[in-house]
Amino acid sequence: MVERRASEEAQRTPAEDGFSMPPEWGPHAGCFISWPCRELTWKGHFEDAKSAYSAVIKAIDRRDPVSVLADPVTVQEARRRLGAEAEILEIALDDSWARDNGPIFVRREDNRLALVNFRFNGWGRKQPCEKDDKLPILLAERMRIRRYDAPMILEGGAISIDGDGTLLTTEQCLLNVNRNPGMSKKEIQQILASYLGIRKVIWLARGVEDDMTDGHVDGVAGFAKPRVVLAAHTKDGSDPNHRNLEENMARLESATDAKGRALEVVKMVQPRPMLVGNVRITPSYVNLYFANGAVVFPIYGIREDNLAHETLASLFPEREIVGVRCEHISIGGGDVHCITQQVPTGQPLYP
Repeated sequence: MVERRASEEAQRTPAEDGFSMPPEWGPHAGCFISWPCRELTWKGHFEDAKSAYSAVIKAIDRRDPVSVLADPVTVQEARRRLGAEAEILEIALDDSWARDNGPIFVRREDNRLALVNFRFNGWGRKQPCEKDDKLPILLAERMRIRRYDAPMILEGGAISIDGDGTLLTTEQCLLNVNRNPGMSKKEIQQILASYLGIRKVIWLARGVEDDMTDGHVDGVAGFAKPRVVLAAHTKDGSDPNHRNLEENMARLESATDAKGRALEVVKMVQPRPMLVGNVRITPSYVNLYFANGAVVFPIYGIREDNLAHETLASLFPEREIVGVRCEHISIGGGDVHCITQQVPTGQPLYP
């Protein structure tokens, strides 16, 4: 593994310097999305995946300026498919999941931004990741923004925060021996508090079945507002995800946030797994992106799409609800949230 340059603030943490991770529904200055570059990820649907990425990029770029990260071998293709107006940043990549291998931004009360660099090991050493592991370092240098190097492996899709001190995750992922072996739950919570500014962790049990991310929370639940959690739910007892979702629901309904408030749990319809070509996917409507003035969420060309739209429209009457076909992104293991990484508004602090 390439040796990492120590941050000038290595002896301090973001929380000690007054930083915390803002909620995803706050105002954004932009969004990072990585252009698909690993054909093996897409199981024979590479071109379909690129078309789906293009649709997500265009839906978000109308609201949050999108910076498309492109590996050198894909830069010209990205320019051709996205148009001359697209902002393309050439940067070395292994794959195209900016939520998981990209930076996590933190902000403090004076509106200064910094960047947290968690380690990335290819979802538990499942695929090559040396380039993706270095992505936050390279972006910090380009953005001229202070970088904090966190002493643990963490993907952005494994967490959801409410902006009031509470973080939501799953035991299946964060306690997995393929991420941080030997690290206790208490130690993980302490690092999350130090680097993201949270005060409480709510632990769900598991994500969806057959998830290559080992149960990322963004496939099953996420904060939608302070105290409000959007959670996948199915009444179908034969659904392979029914048991996991029921256990997660029970934990949410008995949990309190960092301020001691009971959670309001909004149930989001969870469709059964489906086939795209010969590939089995599990749709996830909670895997969405909060853009400025909008919610961009995945749809799959099935009847549940309308139910999901109705739930989101009721929950966010002040936002435009935008559905984008994502079944071919799901083939790679994620949806809208997985391929995006928001950049909050604020002034970068450097060094």
